[in-house]
Amino acid sequence: MVTDYDKLYKLIDTHAHLDEIEDLDAVLKEAKASGIFAIVAVGSDRGSNAKTMEISQRYHTCVYSALGLHPCNLTGLGPAQINENLQFIEQNIATAIAIGEIGLDYSKRIIKTAPKELQKDTLRQLLNLAKKYDKPIIIHSRYAWRDSLQLVQDIGVTKAVFHWFTGFSNVLKDIIASGYFISATPATEYHEEHRRAVRETPTNKLLLETDSPVTYGREERYKAQPADVLRSLKATAQLKQVDEATLAIQTTRNAIGFFALNITL
Repeated sequence: MVTDYDKLYKLIDTHAHLDEIEDLDAVLKEAKASGIFAIVAVGSDRGSNAKTMEISQRYHTCVYSALGLHPCNLTGLGPAQINENLQFIEQNIATAIAIGEIGLDYSKRIIKTAPKELQKDTLRQLLNLAKKYDKPIIIHSRYAWRDSLQLVQDIGVTKAVFHWFTGFSNVLKDIIASGYFISATPATEYHEEHRRAVRETPTNKLLLETDSPVTYGREERYKAQPADVLRSLKATAQLKQVDEATLAIQTTRNAIGFFALNITL
């Protein structure tokens, strides 16, 4: 690993589930040594949000919290429990730089226990919170690309990033036309649908992320950590045939502007 920090790209991992990572001290130390100087830690339910807030307080110089309710975490929740999750987000909204991870997931396994209408109703409420408090949103949209975009547009949220997008080009075109962002993950190395989306997205609408600690790879599998945002950068630069250093500066500036971070390069 390169450890000369001054010669590294200055990068931001805009989407990591730090609450799910073991030995966080070591992981964050490696991220810093790799040039990652800021991380957006996303929450997925009340327990996750509370832990994410705690992590961002402990590592306040480099970790920023986003509070959310993931569609996959709606399983088993009744109206009162969903409302408790929403209230927790609103009560702690001042500590968050964004609302996320939120969205829709139409995979067969999820909609069996979290029907589409329940997901949509919950997302509408979360989007209304984002609009009320002028917070950017981090959207999960697996197999629900058009519906996710439509709801964001209907509510009128002005800042949205569609994380790890693998949807249709016509939806992507409308996302970009609406001024929204796409984030590139390490799957840019091999996943054709994601590669197409990254290729078709202008660099001024791209963010970089890892979705840590998700597992990536096909022939060789590995569990991601924030330092792997370098893989997102390198794969994206190669795919788009742009200089890595230029792309690093652009995507970092994109992230600072999108999340309104008090950071200067």
